[in-house]
Amino acid sequence: MTPLVLVAEDNFQAPGPSIFDFPPLYDGAPAWLTKPVVFALIGAILVCALAWSAFANPKLVPRGMQNIGEMGYQFVRDQVARPFLGKDAERWMPMLLSMFFLILLWNLFGVVPLIQIPVPSHIAFAIVFAVTVYVIKIYLGIKNQGLGGYFKNMMFPPGLPKPIYILLSPLELVSNLILAPFTHAVRLFANMFAGHMILAFFSAVGFWFLFEKLTPLGSGLGVVGVIMAIVMTGFEMFIQFLQAFLFTLLAAMYIGGSLHPEH
Repeated sequence: MTPLVLVAEDNFQAPGPSIFDFPPLYDGAPAWLTKPVVFALIGAILVCALAWSAFANPKLVPRGMQNIGEMGYQFVRDQVARPFLGKDAERWMPMLLSMFFLILLWNLFGVVPLIQIPVPSHIAFAIVFAVTVYVIKIYLGIKNQGLGGYFKNMMFPPGLPKPIYILLSPLELVSNLILAPFTHAVRLFANMFAGHMILAFFSAVGFWFLFEKLTPLGSGLGVVGVIMAIVMTGFEMFIQFLQAFLFTLLAAMYIGGSLHPEH
């Protein structure tokens, strides 16, 4: 299938989904060895290196990387883990902290010069994280509540009139088994995909009208494109942080719901 681009006059091509089409890195390379995969691995290595530099040799008075690491730990613990996991928060902190920082770093790759690709803008990466959380959720639910108890609590929330369950139970089943993991993955993917498209569009407009189609009117449009690219980069960085936070928050909520169904 030919990649979609938006074509205007004078053969100007605004970026479309083709900017997400990454072939193998070299001739003869495996089909999976692409730029997003390489930077996904680099991101994982960087998170491990940052964690090692922050916590391998902790000091009583933190400084440098330890100070940054502790601030990140406190943020995830207080804003993500404790509200949903309570006394089990510390137990799940390694997973939640790693997830938050890895997704955040993958997102920020989208605004790093020469990289300029948010890894979760390829839905496969978001799906892997969402499915992992979902499998943990089901495992913990069955382990703590039993198979029958888990599905009973899922489909028949207590305190409602019995006739309502006729309509509510199928909806709860579909919501928990299909919609929850689907929206968990798609929310992250869609925001990174759309944000990268917007940045690529305004950057392309600025480059085209300032360097390829320089006219009095075009130069003004080019300046507007550059300004919008800068503004949207700042906004996109906020969205990148927010999506890493929300994805980790939902993971904690799902795990907490399996550990403490009464809440």
